[in-house]
Amino acid sequence: MMEQITAFFGNVGSSGGLIILGIFIGTIMIVYGFFGGLVSADPVGRRYHAGRPAKRRSSFDAGLLNSADVDPKGLMKALMPQSREKRSQVRRQLMNAGIIGQNAVAKYYVIRIALALLFPSIYLLLLVLRQNTFFPLPDVIDGFLDGQSRLVTYYILTSLVIIGFFGPALWLRSKVDFRQIEISESFPNALDLMQVSVESGLGFDAAMTRVSNEMEMSAPAISQEFRLVQLEVSAGGDREKALLDMATRTNVDEVASFASVVLQSIQFGTSVSEALTTYATEMRITRELKAQEMANKMPVKMSGVMAGLMLPALFLLILGPIAIRWTNTFN
Repeated sequence: MMEQITAFFGNVGSSGGLIILGIFIGTIMIVYGFFGGLVSADPVGRRYHAGRPAKRRSSFDAGLLNSADVDPKGLMKALMPQSREKRSQVRRQLMNAGIIGQNAVAKYYVIRIALALLFPSIYLLLLVLRQNTFFPLPDVIDGFLDGQSRLVTYYILTSLVIIGFFGPALWLRSKVDFRQIEISESFPNALDLMQVSVESGLGFDAAMTRVSNEMEMSAPAISQEFRLVQLEVSAGGDREKALLDMATRTNVDEVASFASVVLQSIQFGTSVSEALTTYATEMRITRELKAQEMANKMPVKMSGVMAGLMLPALFLLILGPIAIRWTNTFN
């Protein structure tokens, strides 16, 4: 095995060997940083998490006693951006995706760098195993690796590094978009349940807790958001700040408007039930107008598709016979 690895390094060249050696050393450092990032830097948080006998119901509970932004220490300084603004932006994206666990930003960057080193390492391992007769590779992989030049190998390694580093960022954006759509679609039902609960005699906090429990299976995203608001209020936090934080985490216009309506109703002493009823009616009208707007845009969008599909066939039917006659005449 060592002879095969030595032969592979000799084929790649001295510069390639240094690159590969750097990749493996970096992998070891990333693994060390990953396990270091899993340990909480806050002793109060460690005692709190170790003293809980029961498992949390969701990952949202893990972020209650964690500070919003902790400066990286040790090896994490090399893995995370030094700008507090950049870390806050990434943390906001993670919150919009529903990821607010302990050291979420540090784990996110550790995973990105680990994948950027893991994918090239796997490819290099396949190259080494291809030269070893004791571990035959499938014919598809062996045919793909057969006859590759050094330049193609470097291109593939570079592509794998880019995919491993920027892939989690693309996944995070898609996760944020999917969660926002889920919250936007399930929020009207949650608002109806909360309105019924308030009209039946429950308080606002009790109604939000009841809705969170009822929609835990059908709409887990909005259920987790409502539960987190109640956990922050129960821990002694301000209800206004908890609702505004929910609007920031979700980044959905309906939730932000809901927080504003509830806060204004509580501030001016008006009925919360009437405010929810009025807002539910306005939200349904807004959703209907958005649906009508999308329906009115469909003819314009379809015209381009129809023109692109029908014009080639139309030109073929019109100009085809003319082209045939022209060819026959001049031949």
